[in-house]
Formats: sequence, structure tokens, C-alpha cells
Amino acid sequence: MKSRFTIRPADLPAIAAFECVARHCSFTRAADELGVSTSALSQTVRKLERHLGVLLLRRTTRSVGPTDAGARFLAGVGPALAQLADACESLEGEGEDPRGLLRVALSRVTYALFIAPHLARFAREYPHIRLEFGLSDGLSEVVGEGYDVGVRLGEAIPRDMITAPLGGPQRMVIVGAPEYFAHHPRPTAPHDLLEHDCIRLRFVTSGRMQRWWLGDGEDEVELDVDGRVVLNDMLAIVDAAVAGLGLAQVFAGLVRAPLADKQLVRVLQSHSAEFPGFFFYYPNRAHMPAKLRCFLDFFRAANRPRG
Repeated sequence: MKSRFTIRPADLPAIAAFECVARHCSFTRAADELGVSTSALSQTVRKLERHLGVLLLRRTTRSVGPTDAGARFLAGVGPALAQLADACESLEGEGEDPRGLLRVALSRVTYALFIAPHLARFAREYPHIRLEFGLSDGLSEVVGEGYDVGVRLGEAIPRDMITAPLGGPQRMVIVGAPEYFAHHPRPTAPHDLLEHDCIRLRFVTSGRMQRWWLGDGEDEVELDVDGRVVLNDMLAIVDAAVAGLGLAQVFAGLVRAPLADKQLVRVLQSHSAEFPGFFFYYPNRAHMPAKLRCFLDFFRAANRPRG
């Protein structure tokens, strides 16, 4: 690096551009995030490298990544840029309604359970907050993928994240369609499920099959059920159960309507399993943006357990 190098205000955009490319390991994805062309972004980073007198990025025809010097530089400027962003975001909403884009990472199931039923009211109450939802049943990296907040089961949240409970404890229920029970006896004990056609869930990230848990405490039972249909989406499993393809174990909140419409019937009600539930999670930051605070407060209150 050149001796007596000092940061000029004009260098900050180039440093931010380098951080974005290094974080994504891609000029294309970084250019999309920054709203510039890849060629302009490449030129910006090259000018910074010439100014510093050191190569920051290793470029090949197939990949981009920081050099050793670039990794050290990234480790220093990354937190500093995050602090600048936090300071700017902390001013959002000062003297006016909260505003700006909020990006949320969550599964289709948690969106259906906690967000969709209340989204229209949130939009009316906070007209200047724009929302982007990334719906995926995989485990998204909130920071690495540019999200402000995510929703996961508590056990799957990294320890360095701040958490806030959402919706209280959740109960898993076992359901089947009247059409299915017209040809199969209703199970009266957990192990009866081993003789039934069960619609199974395969986890997207791990690829493993979900085992069925029933009961609580000393009465807890874990079963490796079998069936002809496997899906990697619980909403699709509900649809398959309504179609009479087998029994399903799903979140109670997903089947309130088909149960009320008698499209599904609950079985083994005394053996339904309960677990702590879902949590918002977000990075620890010195200043929480007003748009994030409003989002968390609204949806936590909207989904507060009754009774």
C-alpha cells in the first residue's frame, strides 16, 4: 500500500463498491444491488486499487474474491460502513412517518401464518414503508443476502442475532380428508400412524425427512412414518391432504379454514405436539431504524396469542 495514504470523502463510494463486490463475490450481483453497470463498477474498484497501490480482488473468468490484502481491508471497512448505514437509517422517520425499503426473509409457511393476514392493515397504517419479502423454505443468511430481518424457529437462529418471539407457542396437528377416512380407519393411538399413508415433508436445506412428533413431556413419541407422497412445502402438504392423498402433520394455523369447512378432520387430538415457535431475528446494531421497529411492533402485536 502507498505510504501516508489517507481516506478522502470522494473515496467512500469506491470503498463501498469494493465491499459490495467482496460480500457477494460477484460483480453482477453487486451491480444489481448498487444499481450500476458491471463495467462501471469494475472501473470504480480498479481506480481504488490503483489509488491504494494494492490488488484487492482476485478475478478469474469464473469467480471473484478478495485477495489476502483485500480480506484484511474488508474486515476493517465492512463494520465501519455498517455503522455509517446504521447512523443514516437511524434518522429515517425523524419528524415524519417511518419510511424506506424493508427486506424480510421468511418461509412461505411463516408468511401465510403471520404476515399475509395482517399485511393490508400494515400497508394502510404505514404507507411510506415499502416491503420486499424473500420467501424460501431454505435457511436464508439475513446479513449476507441483504435482508433487514428474518423469521425462523428459535433453534435455527445464529447466536449472534437479536431475537423477538412471534406468535407464541405453535401446535402441530394431524389431519386427513373425509375422502381418505372413507377408505381407511381413523388412528386412535400414535403407532397406528405407521399403518397409514402419510404425506411427508423433506427439509429444503438439509434434505432430510421430517419425523412426526406427538405428545409432550413423558408422553412424547417420535415416529418415522411412511407414505407415497413427499413434498418440501407445508402449504402444498395441506393441499394434498385436502385432496385425500393421506394424513398430514402441519401447523394448526394452516388448517383452520379447511377444518371449519369440513374439508379436513383432526385426529389424535390429545397427542398434538407443541413447541416454542417462531422468532424475528436481526443483526445487533447501535441504532434500530424506525421502519424496522414499526414492522416488529406491528406484527408481534397482530400475532399475540389470545388468552
